[in-house]
Amino acid sequence: MASLSQFLSRTTPPLSNSLISTPLPLKPFPQASSWKLAHSRRRIFTVQSKIREIFMPALSSTMTEGKIVSWIKSEGDVLSKGESVVVVESDKADMDVETFYDGILAAIVVPEGESAPVGAPIGILAETEDEIAEAKAKASSASTPKSEVVVTPSPPPATSTPAPAISQPDPIKSTETIPSGPKKIVATPYAKKLAKQHKVDINSVVPTGPFGRITAEDVEKAAGIAPSKNVAPAVATSAPAASPKPAAATILPPIPGSTVVPFTAMQGAVSKNMIESLKVPTFRVGYPITTNALDALYEKVKPKGVTMTALLAKATAMALVQHPVVNATCKDGRSFTYNSNINIAVAVAINGGLITPVLQDADKMDLYLLSQKWKELVEKARAKQLQPHEYNSGTFTLSNLGMFGVDRFDAILPPGQGAIMAVGASKPTVVADADGFFSVKSKMVVNVTADHRIIYGADLAGFLQTFSKIIENPESLTF
Repeated sequence: MASLSQFLSRTTPPLSNSLISTPLPLKPFPQASSWKLAHSRRRIFTVQSKIREIFMPALSSTMTEGKIVSWIKSEGDVLSKGESVVVVESDKADMDVETFYDGILAAIVVPEGESAPVGAPIGILAETEDEIAEAKAKASSASTPKSEVVVTPSPPPATSTPAPAISQPDPIKSTETIPSGPKKIVATPYAKKLAKQHKVDINSVVPTGPFGRITAEDVEKAAGIAPSKNVAPAVATSAPAASPKPAAATILPPIPGSTVVPFTAMQGAVSKNMIESLKVPTFRVGYPITTNALDALYEKVKPKGVTMTALLAKATAMALVQHPVVNATCKDGRSFTYNSNINIAVAVAINGGLITPVLQDADKMDLYLLSQKWKELVEKARAKQLQPHEYNSGTFTLSNLGMFGVDRFDAILPPGQGAIMAVGASKPTVVADADGFFSVKSKMVVNVTADHRIIYGADLAGFLQTFSKIIENPESLTF
């Protein structure tokens, strides 16, 4: 220990008492005051950010605008986080939109019965009563420039399913804050989806939407994709004489006593999808199937709540397991995707339109659970209460008009799917066997419409043969 002490005394210089006792003068850090000022400004900006917008949510992957069915709350009502504020009609269902913040509903930008694009503000939320006047002013300024885009009120709506995009409050104050911190990127849910799909850096996109919001058109422009909506106006501008001529040629005089009825949101979505399906090269294959054994099984399981739709969906799913290419999807024309799940969408006619509830993982569910699930989906569909994943996740569609006595028909391929099967009615048919003896058997004809880019004739023929064997020997459906 002595030697160590001596070593320390030799190697460690003695500390001066004056250095220990005399405090050194402290000079302020050159940038401390500016940082403090910027920091205080940022804090002031955050505190003043008490006015928020309620946006139109994207309730489905195909939804571009929504209609306000009714406002559950009125202007001046106090709202709590998670409380339903407004009912929005999408292209598939009516859904309640909740608020993500506590506050006061200061202004309604889009009234009942009007529509607004996804991501546009439909209401203004103030934190306290002191901000209500400012919020109303903001609502009026937001609605004025939008009158050209949507109907009478400005284009606005609320974000429910996706994360809510909250706009920054005062534009003047936000400009003071920008240099001192990273700018918050505000984009519509659909724009974020497009950016991810096309691998576009959302931070590099130049916003042109209201309050500096990035729209889907901005992302398409950054990705080098010509927006479809801008094509028509461009043609009209460059050749104004050309566009009126076709329009004038197609407009027919109204028939006396006729009434023009605008599309509902659901009818508009169906119309859009049908036009979109014309871009896909399709082909059709029909196949007759004997149904005597299936009819007998149906009579046995019907008292247990099993429906014919569930039987057909189960048989379809079992056949798709053996023919995965028929369950595949081609969306870009350059590649296709083998879907890991077999989700059978079944067309259902409801008041005012058509919807396709989805039986997810139909191959993995037993027949009785599948029937129960189907009944629940139909009830929700007719009440317009389906959630997005319950109608937009189908990988193969089934359309059955057999209950109406239709013996055969062709179905239109839904966008984003590889095939759709149209099922006709089972009817007594005279058939001859190999020995020339005649008998009467029940037969139905199924027609499959398929995307010829990924599914070929041999693929579809093999699938239909497998489906026919399952229907004609249906014992495996109950396992």
